[in-house]
Amino acid sequence: MSKKPTRGLGRGLSALMADVAPERPVQDGKPAAPRRADQMVALDQIEPNPGQPRRTFTSDELNDLAASIREKGVIQPLILRRNPRLADGYEIVAGERRWRAAQMAQLHEVPALIREYSDTEALEVAIIENIQRADLNAVEEAAGYRDLMERFGHTQEKLAEALGKSRSHIANMLRLLSLPEDVQDLLKLGKLSAGHARALITSDDPSGLAKKVVARGLSVRETEKLAKKPKPDGKDTESRGSQAKEADTIALEKDLSAALGMKVVIDHKPGQEGGRLTVQYSSLDGLDDLCQKLGV
Repeated sequence: MSKKPTRGLGRGLSALMADVAPERPVQDGKPAAPRRADQMVALDQIEPNPGQPRRTFTSDELNDLAASIREKGVIQPLILRRNPRLADGYEIVAGERRWRAAQMAQLHEVPALIREYSDTEALEVAIIENIQRADLNAVEEAAGYRDLMERFGHTQEKLAEALGKSRSHIANMLRLLSLPEDVQDLLKLGKLSAGHARALITSDDPSGLAKKVVARGLSVRETEKLAKKPKPDGKDTESRGSQAKEADTIALEKDLSAALGMKVVIDHKPGQEGGRLTVQYSSLDGLDDLCQKLGV
């Protein structure tokens, strides 16, 4: 089985982080100075990136940002690269929301950092910026981590180090992608929290339980109790199975689930060489993704 070549942090992540590090509004008790731009660029010379991973820009957030720009200007420069499709033009690598709001504020030019990024690096920076800046829901955040791992070969450990997150946070967020699409939709709409969703991951019927949680307005702790509730016949086979498993096996299940973005169950009896590994997918697209990862 062939594996994708991976590259270490290098310029692939750590060196790119400086360009998308969030502004600190206060530094040493005083307002931080705005970041200095390489130059001012006319708005009509700038085009959005057709590969921008973020597609939705709500009118409310754009109106709020435009009002702030009218009062204080664009504090954080856009990140641009030379437009590969247009001479003397620029393409947005990060900052499309600021560019749109600046147009609404009727500015003629904006501060910008001009960088020599390849197509791959431009996409990578765009994903990082969305994770660092945007008010993402849990599913969008998890998808950003997965993209950085799948497209660019970054490990959970390196992502955690570069993004200032714990490895367990990265792993727990990735596990959310193993949930059925209807449960993920409830997460996106804010009807379920990430805590609720994590409690549903080990359930035999996460979709059914999710509907009960939303209908009853259950807390995370109540959801955890409901997910662990014994079956009607009084036999909690899943609970017994989990207790019988060795800690290493359970940890491996979690790591595989996080890496694949799908629920993975390992049935391995102590003292035996063989066993069974089950990967559960929630859609045909998920099956296609799994086949690609396996090189099929």
